[in-house]
Amino acid sequence: MLMRLPHKNKLMFSGTKTGTLINHFAILRKRLALKLENPRLLRVHFHTFRHWYATKTYHKTKDLLFTQRVLGHRSLNSTLRYTQLVNWESEDQFICKTAKSLPEAASLIEVGFEYVVELDGVKLFRKRK
Repeated sequence: MLMRLPHKNKLMFSGTKTGTLINHFAILRKRLALKLENPRLLRVHFHTFRHWYATKTYHKTKDLLFTQRVLGHRSLNSTLRYTQLVNWESEDQFICKTAKSLPEAASLIEVGFEYVVELDGVKLFRKRK
């Protein structure tokens, strides 16, 4: 995907080879792990950020097909592997709120609630727990 971006030469990141970037990242990761006294940081790699982004995208949208498109996967199974941090069992837990006026509805949307339906003049909203 990176190679499809417009660039002037074969090297993508301003004349720096990929191996050099990986080495710099490894050095910074080791320094940070020592400074923060957190050896788990040594397990963080470039690919870890891709897993994090996939999980964040799915958690925000709750749409596996959208997440699949964003990651550029052909197979939904690949996307499922990337969203491994999502707790699939708690998918159906919501906080529900009602709004009778436009300002109430606007305030619910501003804090992350999504509109579901209107019944008897009352608008129903929900937000995942």
